Amino acid sequence: MQLSLYPSPAQLQALVADGAETPVVMLNLLRFKPGGEPAYRRYADAMRAIIERHGGRIVWTGRITAQVIGAGAEGLEVAALVEYPSRKAFVAIATSPEVAVIGRDRAEGLEGQWLLATTTEPM
Repeated sequence: MQLSLYPSPAQLQALVADGAETPVVMLNLLRFKPGGEPAYRRYADAMRAIIERHGGRIVWTGRITAQVIGAGAEGLEVAALVEYPSRKAFVAIATSPEVAVIGRDRAEGLEGQWLLATTTEPM
């Protein structure tokens, strides 16, 4: 499993390449450093306020308790769904100076994550 702390420039470019202005829900799968969860929670509390000021919302968060199908998610601890007004809005928020300031708590607490962009589609 390859975890990262930040998206690469190429990943951010690919995210906004389609130009869609529809909401995007980001699926966050998190692994903390030993003892790092309190630092990440400080970041998450500050991030919630930033997201909400820009028209987004935290939809759901929960603790990962088991992987039922497949392999590769060992050690992931928390999942969260965060909705942003658009992919461009996500990138603007994530790369803002305001988020850079609180990023030290994120880096202090988080070993790495998977971050997946999703859209609403009927099955």
